This record gives sequence, C-alpha cells and structure tokens, in this order.
Amino acid sequence: MDRPPRRTDPRRRPRWYRQVGRRGWTAFAAAWGGYVLDGFDFVLITLVLTEVRAEFGLDAVQAASLVSAAFVSRWLGGMLLGALGDRYGRRAAMTASILLFSLGTLACGLAGSYGALYAARLVVGLGMAGEYSASATYVMESWPERMRGRASGFLISGYSIGTVLAAQVYSQVVPALGWRWMFYLGVLPALFALWMRRALPEAEDWEEAIAETAARPNPFRPLFTRPLRNAPAAYSPAGNAPDAGRPVEVFSAGRAALHLGLAAGAFGALLVLFTGRAGDAAWPLALFAAGALGTLAVRLGSPGHRVLYLALTVTVFAGFLYTWPIQALLPTYLKTELHYTAGQVRDVLFWAGFGTAAGCVLAGFTGDRFGPARAYALTLTASLAFVFPVFAVHDDLLLLGVLLFLLQATSFGISGLLPRYLGSHLPVERRASGLGFVYNVGALGGAVAPLLGARLAEGRPLGQSLALLTFGLSLLVVLLIGLDVPGRLHRLADRDPS
Repeated sequence: MDRPPRRTDPRRRPRWYRQVGRRGWTAFAAAWGGYVLDGFDFVLITLVLTEVRAEFGLDAVQAASLVSAAFVSRWLGGMLLGALGDRYGRRAAMTASILLFSLGTLACGLAGSYGALYAARLVVGLGMAGEYSASATYVMESWPERMRGRASGFLISGYSIGTVLAAQVYSQVVPALGWRWMFYLGVLPALFALWMRRALPEAEDWEEAIAETAARPNPFRPLFTRPLRNAPAAYSPAGNAPDAGRPVEVFSAGRAALHLGLAAGAFGALLVLFTGRAGDAAWPLALFAAGALGTLAVRLGSPGHRVLYLALTVTVFAGFLYTWPIQALLPTYLKTELHYTAGQVRDVLFWAGFGTAAGCVLAGFTGDRFGPARAYALTLTASLAFVFPVFAVHDDLLLLGVLLFLLQATSFGISGLLPRYLGSHLPVERRASGLGFVYNVGALGGAVAPLLGARLAEGRPLGQSLALLTFGLSLLVVLLIGLDVPGRLHRLADRDPS
C-alpha cells in the first residue's frame, strides 16, 4: 500500500545555509579566498622578522616598524578603495585591493634594503584596507539580514586560516630557501582569488540602493564641497535619494585644499613616527596625526554621523591594541625567550590560528543569537582567564598550544563580529567607505601595539609585556562594545539631517 505524500509544514523555514542561496555562497567563497590570502601575506613579516633583522642589521624598534608599516597606509587605502566600492560597486574595490597587496608582497621579496622593504609594506597596507572594507561589505550585503553575524564571523576566519598556512609553509621554505621565497610564494594565491572574482554578482543591497536613488554616491563630497547659503534643498524625483532634502552644495577649493593637506600631513607624520625618526617631536606629531584623522572622520561622517565615526574609530583602535601585541610579536617571543625551533613555532601558531578560526565561526552564531555587542563583550570577558596562563607556560608545547587555542578563540576570534558591528551603524550608500575609513584608522592600533610591546620589553620580559597589554586593553574593549558606547554617543550628539 502506497504511503500518502509527506506534508511539509509551511511555517518551517529551510535550514539557514539553504536560505543563504547560491548567490550568497558564491560571494562568500570569493571574499573568503581573498581573506585567506590576506592572512597569508600579512603574517609573513612576523614569521621572518628575526631573519630580516639579521640580514639588514636592524634593532628591535626598526624590526617592529616593519610590522607597523602596513598599518600606516591602511587608513588611506580604506578611504580610497572604500569610496571606490561605494561609487562603482563592491566587486571593483575587491579586485583592486587584491592586486595591490599581491604586488606589495612581491616587492617585499625583492627588497634590498630596510627602506625598500618598508615601502613595500606600505603598499601591502593599502591593499589590505580595501580587502577588508570591500569584502566584508560585499558578503554582508549578499546575505540575509538575520544571518549577517554568521557572514561576518565566517569571513574573518579566512584570515586565521591564511596565518596557519603561512606558518606551515614557513617551516618548510625558510630553512631551505631563505625568507624571500615566502613572499614570492605569497603572490601565487592572488591568481586564484582573481579567477574566483571574475564573474561575481554585485552585492544586492548596493544594487538596490543605486536603483532607488538613480545616482551613484560620492563619499568624498563632504571633503570638497560646502553648502550654498540661501539655496533651496536638492530635489530628487525618487524622493529618497541621498541628496533629497539637503541644501545645494558647491565645490570649495579652500575646503578641498584643507582636507588634502590634512591627509598628506597625517600620512607624513605617521611615517616619521613609525620609522623611529620623530625624536623629541614624537608627541607633537602624534597629536597632529590624531587631530588630522579625527577631522577627516568628522567631515566624512557629515552632520548626521560625526560623533559616530569618531567613537567607532576609537573602539577599533582599542580592539587592535589588545589583539596585535600577540599577533605581531608571538613568533618573536617564541624564538627569542622560549628558544623554540622553526618547527615548534609552526606547531604553536597552528593551534593559535585554528583557535582564531574556531572563534570566528562561533562568533557568527552567537552574534546572530545574542546580538553582536553582547556576544562580543561576554566572549572577550571569558578570554581574560587565559591571558596570563599562556605566558606562564614555557616547556610544555601541548599545554601552550591548547591555551593559545582557547585564548585566540575567545579573544581574537570574537573580532569576527567587528564587520557586523560596524556595518550595522553605517548607511548603505556610505557603508564601504565608512567601514573602510573607521576600521583602518582604528587599525593604527595595530601599528602602535608591536612598537609598544617592544618598548615595554626593554624594561621587562617580552612575554610579561604582551600579557599586560592584552589583559588591560581587553577590559577597555569590553566596556566600549558591551555598553555600545559609539551607539549611545551617536544618539546623544548626532542629528539625522533628513
């Protein structure tokens, strides 16, 4: 006897991974591949830092500045490539970014001096900034709204996988061929990522925003224009364009010159600071750079998001300060204080990298379940239990690996929610440029972190310095994100111009 057909409950949704759809998974695969390459290329300098230092005769601060160099240029790359993504689409910005940091990686391998290597790292930083802003925005706008925590966490896991691959390659390549071949090999995955991106669909949110407004946004407009006094509000037939209801604006040569001067001055000041040439002018230069970048953030934020841009930037800065002492100087700590071999360093970084990847995946689910701010704060609080034990272990490789896995899963791994947290505060028409600028100016914390760790280590063991920085700054980020300080300040101080 034939059984009656099984009825499907119309209220039951398909499983979440089916709801993403083919288009969403295609977008994710291409962006994730770029993040793997991003992690592989960027971590190379931390792995070969001792070899580079020996070849070029660098001191500890000069060597650490090579890690910081990519952060010096990231804010500029985030702003430029983010604006490209807002105006011409996320795909164009993704392709440009991967070409930039792949060429920068090749130049690192060819560098014949400290100056040439530093310049190549600046190019890597430009490309990395665009990769973050364009790819993160692209994936989140291609996934359903209720699953964007997973999109954010899963995507950032690609970076940690790239660091694991780099550590595996390091143990095989550097002893046999030397440190330069690590950078030569770092170019190869770019061909795969470019192939993946050749026929990608555009992000749905961006396409819908452009279709509704019938105009392409210009995120740089506040830097080069001023409102025309006594002019009527701009008119849009659609009634919902970004310009609708706003005063007419005209080009201002004075305002353009001011902002270009601030950008050039900030870049120059950071360059002097992070190459150790500031001397007694270090504090004045640091204050000038902070003021210039803060002014640009206020201008880019426009009247409705000025305080928000500043608050988000400070939050990201603190986030990089707590994660990058370990990210940048862990290989140096393992090789110099614990005297681990290349194979042992590889094994420890394997545990740390997969801990980060696991944490990113977990963050995706917890972020969708509890909200990005609450999930971030609670998980980061749990990470504090593992900070000091990690640096108390010396001779037990397995125990050190397990503790690092747990620390990175709850500390660096939860930062997989950062794109979701930032993107939820920014409008679609300025999301890529806003996320790119806010994230990559805040990423200067990653430039400060290794230098700060190296400075602190001059008076105490490096491991102790890394533990103190990580613990103290993690507490600060718990407060900033857990209390949603940027959102609260935005609601108190900013006004929506519409």
